[in-house]
Amino acid sequence: MGIEQKLKELGIKLPQAQPPAANYVPAVRTGNLLYLSGVGPAKRPDGSIPTGKVGADLSTEEGYEAARLVGLNVLARLRDEIGNLDKVTRIVKLLGMVNCSPDFSEHPAVINGCSDLMVEVFEERGRHARSAVGMQALPFGIAVEIEAIAEVED
Repeated sequence: MGIEQKLKELGIKLPQAQPPAANYVPAVRTGNLLYLSGVGPAKRPDGSIPTGKVGADLSTEEGYEAARLVGLNVLARLRDEIGNLDKVTRIVKLLGMVNCSPDFSEHPAVINGCSDLMVEVFEERGRHARSAVGMQALPFGIAVEIEAIAEVED
């Protein structure tokens, strides 16, 4: 089964890939590796975007939801860059950044929102290396930002 069909079966509709918010490119390809710049969360069905600090304004579960919404934007960016998600041979690495309160320590549980989505969509090809870290602040007050590296076909 192709990835687009799998997304339909999972009831996942990807948003449009967003343009960069500053002076950078959304992705750089070198060889078979595609490096994605940091991506923020997609909009919720009501049009809102998760903002605020996990551990203060948002619960760990709400942070997980924000990371899953970031994952949707990661998938949209990948598709925009390579034209077809079936060309992804492996999600290699995620760097998950959580906008959080100073005492928050559940970063891995938050970033699981994106990691779980990658495995749900790509199965074994979606298992990846990962870092999950806390940040004092993120652009525009978003709750989660994630960078990704994917291996893609020629």
